[in-house]
Amino acid sequence: MPSVPEIFRDAMAGLCSGVAVVTARADDGEPCGLLATSVSSFSATPPSVLASIGHASRCHNALIESEEFGVHVLRADQEALAHVFADPVSEDKFEGIAWGWDESVPELHGALAYLRCRRSALFELYDHSILIGDVVGGRRAAGEPLVYMDRRMDWRVEPRSSA
Repeated sequence: MPSVPEIFRDAMAGLCSGVAVVTARADDGEPCGLLATSVSSFSATPPSVLASIGHASRCHNALIESEEFGVHVLRADQEALAHVFADPVSEDKFEGIAWGWDESVPELHGALAYLRCRRSALFELYDHSILIGDVVGGRRAAGEPLVYMDRRMDWRVEPRSSA
């Protein structure tokens, strides 16, 4: 009989989610970012997003202490970039990546969508922090999203045929 944590993990693996990189400026002024699949819209009025950030993440403190942060929805062809930001041991995830500063937020160039957010709420529970940010800027490009499901990031969304 599977344990409750095993049942939970298997059930959550069946939920499809977009793949996003969440970024902020660390205390030392350097960019910090992590891969997150627990990102969702929070409210349409005002436009806001919710991100769940694990306490064990090296970027946890930068994200919860920053007044602003970025949410980058990755394109279907950005799986390699997703793995860079998922790597827990990489020292400089921004090395060799196209990015720049959008005011105080590290912005990854080429993402499907980018949202610059101002922190509006923060909740600490269990081993995660729930970060809610009001969207204050951003952009959306053409393309299809990278999708995470069944513990894999290689899912692709196919456009509907026009027939």
